[in-house]
Amino acid sequence: MKKLIFGLFIMGLTTQIYAQDPIQLPEVHIVHNYMYLSAAGSEDLAVPVENLQLKVSDFDVKELDVYSEEYDLYDVYFIIPEGKVLASYDKDGNLLSTAERYKNIKLPFPVSKAITKRFPNWAISKNIYLVNYHESGNIRKLYKVTLENGKKRIKVKVDDFGDFK
Repeated sequence: MKKLIFGLFIMGLTTQIYAQDPIQLPEVHIVHNYMYLSAAGSEDLAVPVENLQLKVSDFDVKELDVYSEEYDLYDVYFIIPEGKVLASYDKDGNLLSTAERYKNIKLPFPVSKAITKRFPNWAISKNIYLVNYHESGNIRKLYKVTLENGKKRIKVKVDDFGDFK
């Protein structure tokens, strides 16, 4: 019993010996283009889409090797395995427009619900998510979905609210 108490006492002392000194971390500034994110995003977006849109909103063209104030427009490609974005920025780094295309991502609930309601015996085999954003507030979101039922195959277009086009 004495050995157990003595061992716990020694262990309690050794854990305090290895305490770290507190360090001061630099300030973190998070800058997002909220106008773009609120227009292009939704509450049920797939994670790769959301992550790529965050990168597009936070990108600073002034950090590019080819940046020069004499150019008025910069087109930047962002590519991940699930999709790609062509973003246009002005010389001040403001996001002007995007053209986005994503393949085989998780469909938002309103879209999948509308498809299963209208096509109950069909399975979703492929999908493409297209987003076109413009700084004026114009945005177009469209899902092109391929459905299969046995050997039959059809393609449908659905917006992000579940309305068929």
